[in-house]
Amino acid sequence: MQKLIEGIHRFQCELFRSQREFFERLAEGQRPLALFITCSDSRVNPNLITQTEPGELFIMRNAGNIVPPYGVAAGGEAATIEFAVAELGVKDVIVCGHSRCGAMNALLNLRLVEHLPAVRQWLTHAEATRRIMCEKYGDRTGEAALTTAIEENVLVQLENLRTHPSVASGLARGQLKLHGWVYKIETGEVFAYQPQQGQFLSIDSAFTVPLAAGAGTHEHPI
Repeated sequence: MQKLIEGIHRFQCELFRSQREFFERLAEGQRPLALFITCSDSRVNPNLITQTEPGELFIMRNAGNIVPPYGVAAGGEAATIEFAVAELGVKDVIVCGHSRCGAMNALLNLRLVEHLPAVRQWLTHAEATRRIMCEKYGDRTGEAALTTAIEENVLVQLENLRTHPSVASGLARGQLKLHGWVYKIETGEVFAYQPQQGQFLSIDSAFTVPLAAGAGTHEHPI
């Protein structure tokens, strides 16, 4: 806790004072560039990864970067998505998974969360990911299985995202684009799903094509 308090003091004394006008403008309202949906994992920092400033990303975080289908859950995800799309008018929505994801590891090994009933219940919103892994990739184990699950889950959650009325409307009007990313913690690389190739490719070497159509099948380069 002491480190957090010291950080607040440094922020107020060093950064805030030197950028007071910037923060005063922020107080007048927000116009974020994108809705960034990612995992709660403390190793994932959306603003650091994208080098964006306060006010540029509207961020939604939870275990496993999960988007419950519309009307299924009573949590805040639906409200966050609706506000970002319908009220703030974001033009892009990114679902970003990450390597070494504990939620996806638990999804593949549910015994790990037998003592965590809330976590186990939450992971039911990724049941499609689990079924895909069992029925399509049952021969994969270890790191290969986890990597595949992380990627498949991004695509599953993008499909869940389409069930939200504000998203469906934005897509139908051509005013919204969806993107699937995976961040590799150990290398700093970001992979984006490319629907034409049906796989995740390095965002540095491939133009990110928004996901206007269904995800389809893909390969796993990570």
